[in-house]
Amino acid sequence: MPRKRAEEPVFSHLDRRGKARMVDMGQKPETLREALAVGEVKMEAATVAAIRKGVVSKGDVLAVARVAGIQGAKQTSGLIPLCHPLFLDCTEVGFAFAPDRVYLRSRARALGRTGVEMEALVAVTTAALALYDMCKSADKAMELGPFALIRKSGGRSGVFSSKRKWDGPSPEEDGAWE
Repeated sequence: MPRKRAEEPVFSHLDRRGKARMVDMGQKPETLREALAVGEVKMEAATVAAIRKGVVSKGDVLAVARVAGIQGAKQTSGLIPLCHPLFLDCTEVGFAFAPDRVYLRSRARALGRTGVEMEALVAVTTAALALYDMCKSADKAMELGPFALIRKSGGRSGVFSSKRKWDGPSPEEDGAWE
């Protein structure tokens, strides 16, 4: 593991020579891990209205995007080379709306030896990609992002809460999300 200097971050996926490696989790205790990620897709107001009314020609945009996000979270270790395979206890994907965008939120939870931040981020980005795919025939100028980890808990490092400014509905308040 690289030596920690005050001005340099430590990257756990690099060995002493700076080569990529998978972190050894064998001695880590199992703890409840949870992560919350958010993102958005900007689009024409007519596209948002079509999604909300359920009149997009490909079908139920939110159902497809939700399932895609959950499936993405389950496939994270196959997509991100140094992620460990996890048994997720729960993955949720939700949506909220503004006149010109759809906000996305994902939550991943597992009892394990490694965090679920990547699973939450893959879920929210995969859901956004599916939403784009479902609506691209009507609105090719959609913009995906930004995406961010908002909170994570569990493990040795404890709780992380982002200080990033988020313009969408509170990711912590379930009532704002479908």
